[in-house]
Amino acid sequence: MSKNFVQELVKRGMVHNITPETEKFLLKNKTTGYIGFDPTAESLHIGSLVQIIILMHFQKAGHRPIVLLGGATGMIGDPSGKSDERNLLDKNTLNNNFKLIKKQFETFLDFNHKKDNSALMINNYDWMKKFSLLDFSREIGKNITVNYMMSKESVKKRIYGENKEGMSFTEFTYQLIQGYDFLHLYKNFNCKIQMGGSDQWGNITTGTELIRRKASGKAFAITCPLITKSDGLKFGKTEDGNIWLDKNKTSTYRFYQYWLNTSDIDAESYIKIFTFLSLNQINKIILDHRNSPHKRLLQTKLADNVTELVHGKKELNKAKQASKILFGKDTSKDLKEIDEKTFLEIFDGVPQKVLSLNLLKKGISVISALSNESNFLKSISESRRSLKEKSILINKIKVDEEYRLGLSDLIGKKFILLQRGKKNYFILKFN
Repeated sequence: MSKNFVQELVKRGMVHNITPETEKFLLKNKTTGYIGFDPTAESLHIGSLVQIIILMHFQKAGHRPIVLLGGATGMIGDPSGKSDERNLLDKNTLNNNFKLIKKQFETFLDFNHKKDNSALMINNYDWMKKFSLLDFSREIGKNITVNYMMSKESVKKRIYGENKEGMSFTEFTYQLIQGYDFLHLYKNFNCKIQMGGSDQWGNITTGTELIRRKASGKAFAITCPLITKSDGLKFGKTEDGNIWLDKNKTSTYRFYQYWLNTSDIDAESYIKIFTFLSLNQINKIILDHRNSPHKRLLQTKLADNVTELVHGKKELNKAKQASKILFGKDTSKDLKEIDEKTFLEIFDGVPQKVLSLNLLKKGISVISALSNESNFLKSISESRRSLKEKSILINKIKVDEEYRLGLSDLIGKKFILLQRGKKNYFILKFN
């Protein structure tokens, strides 16, 4: 891993804006830097993954990363990149989110306090709760002019953009509060650099300006480009909503499939951003993929690496096993070993029929299961014909007319999968 943090990000296409002399400063000094995350949900999603990976690169280069969870700023909502004001969250909700997100970060960063560059996790509510409005106005507000704050792109877009509702005073103060966070970390943790997405540039540079004016100090800033998709759709979103890092909100299988279904164009940039493969390795994978695009080597490598990073090797193997069930050849054993949630996600939208478990205990002829019990096929004659054509599979295994369904066929103690041909499925659910 390169010790030149800035160049590592530049080569991977992860630098959008950077203050002068930042690279030079970081090469000469092991320093502390931070990125802020607002705990507005119980889990981070893959939109946050870029910032997490930046902190990982920062720590790998020998620097000390701070994760600043915005227990205070989360109560307001960052207006940057938003066309509407967010709903305000109460303290209890934010505290619960804080605890859950803290566990997620422990997967990515080294918090071993014995190391010089051990990661820190801090809540800005710890210092913001001590401020009264009058104190904040006197000590902080007087150092930054309204003209300066109005010049920020995030403010101008909200006031002069398509949304004519403007922005509330609450949101307007956000950049000043974030700026004070940087000043507080500068004074108390010798934090010299703040990082974030390109939409944060205005807020971050307000912090560097506040440090200059209030503490006569010099601080630095780096932002990365906002991740986009070549088809114009928002990165990290599907029809079902966000792709979460918590497997209980987005299963490992769905997470894996999201990366596996990435377009060739997007995969070439994503593999540089979301993995720690060397650029030489990446360039070879891209070349191999271009020579044999049908093998989808690039997407597979991307999906494998990101899923293992977020969920670990064991969960990755489960996701790959689930994918084999749909696209592999010898899948009957794999099918029996998957959990109920993953099974239902693999066959999402497949029609179901609920039957009594007592019926299965007696045994059900395959012909009856296909027609009378399920109406999967229209008639007994169609069932017989399909069986003779060897196009019927039970749990991915071809069967004949003599087959009887029993308890040993159950997947996850509840389901049996009927299949005709390659794409026609039906689920029998037993209660």
